[in-house]
Amino acid sequence: MSKTIYVPCDSSAVSLGADRVAKAIQAEAEKRGIDIQLIRNGSRGMFWLEPLVEVATDKGRIAYGPVQTADVASLFDADFTNGGDHALSLGLTEEFDYLKKQQRLTFARIGITDPVSLDDYLANDGYRGLDNALAMSPADVVKHVTDSGLRGRGGAAFPTGIKWNTVLNTPSEQKYIICNADEGDSGTFSDRMVMEGDPFVLIEGMTIAGLAVGATQAYIYLRVEYPHALVALNAAIDKATAAGYLGDNILGSGKAFHLEVRLGAGAYICGEETSLMESLEGKRGLVRFKPPLPAISGLFGKPTVVNNVISLASVPIILDKGGEYYRDFGMGRSRGTLPIQLAGNIKHGGLVELAFGLTLRELLYDFGGGSATGRPIKAVQVGGPLGAYLPESQFDTPLDYEAFAANWTVLGHGGVVVFDDTADLAAMARYSMEFCALESCGKCTPCRIGSTRGMELMDDIIEGRDLDKNVPLLRSLCDTLLNGSLCALGGMTPYPVLSALNHFPQDFGIDHQADIA
Repeated sequence: MSKTIYVPCDSSAVSLGADRVAKAIQAEAEKRGIDIQLIRNGSRGMFWLEPLVEVATDKGRIAYGPVQTADVASLFDADFTNGGDHALSLGLTEEFDYLKKQQRLTFARIGITDPVSLDDYLANDGYRGLDNALAMSPADVVKHVTDSGLRGRGGAAFPTGIKWNTVLNTPSEQKYIICNADEGDSGTFSDRMVMEGDPFVLIEGMTIAGLAVGATQAYIYLRVEYPHALVALNAAIDKATAAGYLGDNILGSGKAFHLEVRLGAGAYICGEETSLMESLEGKRGLVRFKPPLPAISGLFGKPTVVNNVISLASVPIILDKGGEYYRDFGMGRSRGTLPIQLAGNIKHGGLVELAFGLTLRELLYDFGGGSATGRPIKAVQVGGPLGAYLPESQFDTPLDYEAFAANWTVLGHGGVVVFDDTADLAAMARYSMEFCALESCGKCTPCRIGSTRGMELMDDIIEGRDLDKNVPLLRSLCDTLLNGSLCALGGMTPYPVLSALNHFPQDFGIDHQADIA
């Protein structure tokens, strides 16, 4: 009887040797005459255990990890294909506390199925949301999304239902759906995990969006640094098209929806929706003035829905189980779940999907296990390279858009980068200015010039020169960036700079509070 073995194809697992391990397992099985079925699944998101090899048994999947090629022969010696005991044995995967304590809605299939198997997707509740959407009016589909409380998971947290409703009610002979898959923030990888580990859920979500607003053409704008995601998405699109889930006549409904992947050119600024559309149109990625809003005049001047990967991948479960089901997760105006990414100096880095409301402290210690070095955690940066640095005094802040905004911080894409007490926050804050200068599209003066002057000012402050003049000048410059920039690149650069200055003045060589005023 064939034994089923799972080895992740996720690019993080691959970078840690998963491809080599998969080949070694196949070769060892052939050598020993053991019949196996090797499935390349997505990652469970426990990256400290990758490559994580799982074996299907009568009791459930037994996990082993982290497995390297040198471990393969001894695994076979221990009869691991039947769940045998080994030094790398971790027990039943479903019993891991790290997974059991999560609430996986968007990530329900990731790590369980073969990402590009349509049969696997259908057998695990796939396309049920689309089936329901096809039986509804477009307005009813939009109402479910609105009722769910889903907000943009890419950073701005704008209510998805309002955006869709605007596009639905804007007359046009052509409308578009764009998935912003230009995931460029440091410490973020949830979009990549979805595209590599469950591409059909993104395709289904985009198809539902098209039906909801009357769009027949869609594009996934994928960052060029994601070659594994490109392969998985194109394979899934081909299979969905062949099976009638994409094309001129979706499942015989008479409704058309076409989907293509377009690669970006490596510009961080193209993660901003209007710059992204410029790039898609074949132009240089420059930020557009608003209004008009993309929902009214977007790609090629037509009404356009632009949503992040996680936003669109959350839609199928909303249409499957109803808007109220999704809304029951979360707190306040932050409804549903958020895939949180733990990175940096953290013992158990990986993906955690939970309803809004968990505190940073619970996340860092109950899931992350504290710092990888064992030293005290000094700060965390949440929301990418332009997110604020949160000191230990703010670790009890719940993961909630409004709670973060009240602290003058952003939750953003849900990326959490951890620093221990050896980190130099002055150097990190200076890098934020440098990053802005390097990645600015150059269209607006505050961002283009202000970031360069900001680097010079920070160098003077770090060197202790004229603090009574330069610190207020830096604050004034940040105010100009915050209020005068065309987009969030310049507008958010003050967040890491001022949070580092306010919470960690000692890193700037400032001993007295009066010096940072």
